[in-house]
Amino acid sequence: MIAFLSGEIAGKGENSLVVMVGGVGLEVNVPASMLASVSVGEEIRLHTHLHVREKEIALYGFATRDEVDVFKLLLGVPGVGPKNALAIISTLGTDALRTAVWEEDVSRLSTVPGIGTKTARKVILELKDRIGAPPGSSESFTNLSEVDAQVIEALTALGYSLVEAQRAVQMVPPDAKGLEERLRAALATFGK
Repeated sequence: MIAFLSGEIAGKGENSLVVMVGGVGLEVNVPASMLASVSVGEEIRLHTHLHVREKEIALYGFATRDEVDVFKLLLGVPGVGPKNALAIISTLGTDALRTAVWEEDVSRLSTVPGIGTKTARKVILELKDRIGAPPGSSESFTNLSEVDAQVIEALTALGYSLVEAQRAVQMVPPDAKGLEERLRAALATFGK
């Protein structure tokens, strides 16, 4: 497939750029943020995804490899096609998308044109374990004690979201020792 392309921007469309590559003008669908930040005549390098369907072949370009990876993850969500995936990245960006999925924020995802509540829930459900944590989140719980990891596991088994479980563990007083005591203290935070 086409992993990336480099060339001069020969034109701009409503949702795409025309990039001259070796004397050929390739139309590449790009996020709105990229369209606003580039000019005709400028040299550009895009990480790409070639989307092939029965009656259509389309090239999608992104500034970073991460955006391409998130775009591909979105394509794996039932009901999300390339146009919706591009709209999500255009509207939210990858960091805000990760935050919305991480926090299970259906309303934030629903602000994307073409994404309703039902599709937003599917995106959260499908990507929750695959998209990774947002930057600056406490997902880097590598220094999490084994007991706190078990508390988080128990809370998620009881139906709490991962984010809720992690927040509850963070609120547990440090003097609470042992699995049972820390689990009781974490559960008590939900009543506050």
